Amino acid sequence: MPELTDLSYIRSLCERHGFALSKGFGQNFIVNPSVCPRMIQAAGIGPEYGVLEIGPGIGVLTQQAARAAARVVAVEVDSRLPALLAESLADCLNVKIVLEDVLKCDLKGLIEKEFSGRKVAVVANLPYYITSPILMKLLEERLDVESITVMVQKEAAERITAPPGSRQSGAISLAVRYFASPKLLFTVSPGSFTPPPKVTSAVIQLLPHKVLPVVPADEKRMFAIIKAAFGQRRKTAVNAISAGLGLPKEQVADAVASLGKGEMVRPEKLELGDFAALSGLL
Repeated sequence: MPELTDLSYIRSLCERHGFALSKGFGQNFIVNPSVCPRMIQAAGIGPEYGVLEIGPGIGVLTQQAARAAARVVAVEVDSRLPALLAESLADCLNVKIVLEDVLKCDLKGLIEKEFSGRKVAVVANLPYYITSPILMKLLEERLDVESITVMVQKEAAERITAPPGSRQSGAISLAVRYFASPKLLFTVSPGSFTPPPKVTSAVIQLLPHKVLPVVPADEKRMFAIIKAAFGQRRKTAVNAISAGLGLPKEQVADAVASLGKGEMVRPEKLELGDFAALSGLL
């Protein structure tokens, strides 16, 4: 198999296929040979697994997944890459490339079709500009997967994995914790990529809940309240929710007070259970 983290090979491969990196797709290829094996190991992927990858690039993570798992299906939006991947992954006979936008893809149907009867893990080096939409799609569709192990911008990783009540906790933190248990695994330096991004990256893992931790009266309303609360996080939770949802301040204050929270409580001090309760009170 070719060494896909070798910079000279990457350059010659791209030249042969007339491929130039796209800023629009947020493309940065991994050249640190230790990163992808570490991700696969952290995901616990073995021969009983099927792997769903998002954004394979030139196939660095795909190759490592193919060595460990029974089958790999990689969803790629860039129509220039399948021909390149056909060469870089020529020895990986258990890999299938699906040319589609992951945000429009029927992932549940794809998993049922390609991995029937197998454990499934999701792995990805996510484009930083659409990290949250992709993660929320993976979680909201309640896919039958064992784990989601992805590389994201370090700043985003810290927000996603922030514990309730911490200063970094926000809407994405609560949304993720509703669906899964998040954990920051390790950081990855800019020099691990070509071209090097201007930020440090981090690998996080989400373990989807078998049973949701809270039962809101209305899930959609709960997320609307969370979004409103953190949309103006310098304000108190009462003022932010009132302004964000166009509700009378007194009504919101009474609902928050019924939770045993003072009127001056900040959004980050409200827990997931509080927002679930507010979905029934407001």
